[in-house]
Amino acid sequence: MLELTGSAFGAMQQSYGGDTFNTAVYLSRCGGSELRVFYATALGDDALSEDLLAHWEQDGIALGLVRQIPGRMPGIYQISVDAQGERSFSFWRNESAARSYFDIEITPLEAQVAQWDAFYFSGISLAILPHAARQRVLQFAARLGQAGKRVVFDNNYRPRLWESVEAAQATYLSAFAVADTLLITANDHQALFGLADLQASVEDAFALAAREVVVKRGEAPTLVRLGTAAWTQVAAEPVSTVVDSTAAGDAFAAGYLCQRLASVVPALAAAYGNRLAARVIQHRGAIIDVSAMQEFMPFPVR
Repeated sequence: MLELTGSAFGAMQQSYGGDTFNTAVYLSRCGGSELRVFYATALGDDALSEDLLAHWEQDGIALGLVRQIPGRMPGIYQISVDAQGERSFSFWRNESAARSYFDIEITPLEAQVAQWDAFYFSGISLAILPHAARQRVLQFAARLGQAGKRVVFDNNYRPRLWESVEAAQATYLSAFAVADTLLITANDHQALFGLADLQASVEDAFALAAREVVVKRGEAPTLVRLGTAAWTQVAAEPVSTVVDSTAAGDAFAAGYLCQRLASVVPALAAAYGNRLAARVIQHRGAIIDVSAMQEFMPFPVR
């Protein structure tokens, strides 16, 4: 989506972003030549869409899965950031092209299913789609998982995007079942399932059956578990001044997955993700300038 940052009726900075897209960009930057990152979405045939494609290519994103739908346009969101760096969003996305990605019999993503090594999607990915399209995403993920490929689900939960909490809960449970790696933000999990407090959310996440689970808790240590191993705590990276918390979780996901795809152990991967997230929140906008993260490009293999 197009991103507008600034105060209402004041000067606005224009950029672009979105949860899974932010992860794709940071994953591409950190992975360097070791990873080829594709992004599956739809844009229009307007000038803004063409400009987005040009910028995405500069970000290192492979464009082979992008559909351009005549007459449609990208969505827009506005970010407002308070004095503590916490952000709030306003969205104009109901008619965005991305919602229509699956409005054809076979999408580019599905047509090339045999070539993917990993698939990353989020709760927001599912929320913006009609019911039938959600089911196709879940079926696609299940097919990849059955082929032994890595399927990663990030639980980003935005209540306003869902028609009902019941629909969201049912869809998330299906996503949990098809993913082998779960990235769980504890307060999102708490809000979705109506859990009493953050500790109850963590305990519920502990019971999830996926082979690999990561529980993110803001400033508290990240919790990681692979297979039947014990849970490991990984300290968050301290930040003295948070400028803009936009894309913190998205950056963590990129850093964590970049290292896990290179077979780095989960605890070290989480530490790397925490460091990248800490760097991102010290800058404005979802996608920070590449000059601010040179030491992450490409990632240091340990």
